[in-house]
Amino acid sequence: MNERNVRTGMRPARMKIRSAVMMMHGGDAWSSELEDISATGVLVRRPEHFTGKAGDMFVLDMMIGDELNIHLEATVARVTDESVGFAYARIPENKEEPLWNLLGGYADSIEAYRN
Repeated sequence: MNERNVRTGMRPARMKIRSAVMMMHGGDAWSSELEDISATGVLVRRPEHFTGKAGDMFVLDMMIGDELNIHLEATVARVTDESVGFAYARIPENKEEPLWNLLGGYADSIEAYRN
């Protein structure tokens, strides 16, 4: 999210989604469910015994429907008792188009938010 969006209380629009995700960090792995997705990151239901913290790099493997698997690198942006927010760090070139197609109109939209 850029500095201008932070100052104006705006962020990339988030699309509600329910889908499986595998989160891998070092030798640890957790499975969970996506809560929402945007052009800059995802919100995931926090799994039991999750040990990641802000700034940690993870590999996310998101299984969306029967056909789409998006595998990318993301950093932990925030952790709460209920969820983990990830910011994309690196999206493989061959996964960019499927991600933007999934997001549709959400890809270029912004929305208001409260901290």
